Amino acid sequence: MKIGIAADHAGLEQKQNIVSLLKSNGYQVIDYGADEFIPDDDYPDIIAPLAKAIQNQEVNRGIAVCGSGVGVSIAANKFAGVRAALVSETYSAHQGVEHDDMNLICVGGRVLGTSLIWELLQAFLQAEFQGEERFSRRLQKVLKLEKDNFK
Repeated sequence: MKIGIAADHAGLEQKQNIVSLLKSNGYQVIDYGADEFIPDDDYPDIIAPLAKAIQNQEVNRGIAVCGSGVGVSIAANKFAGVRAALVSETYSAHQGVEHDDMNLICVGGRVLGTSLIWELLQAFLQAEFQGEERFSRRLQKVLKLEKDNFK
């Protein structure tokens, strides 16, 4: 599975930890930055290349990290085809994929520790969209909202 990852300055340290864990567990990782600590970088600039990679199906799933996870979540959802959510517990990490076809997980680098983030990522990456009628129906409604409202 090809995983894209991005972080701003507040998520840089956790991103580096995550990349190491992903690679040591056999995932192919594409790092969209940041590559160095720049205290005034902006999360919308950092998330855009990752969100575009998800749009273009260059990666299977994405991981975004900022201080709280809120900013990257908001910015990522401005891209058609991206279904991002801020997650801080394992149920939502897998349920978001299984029921909602979430393709980008957002986490707070300043509010969650590496061990918990790794648990969340394992749940997220191992989950598959279940495709049951009710989940597919709901996803189609979300996609219609996206089509009707992204102009």
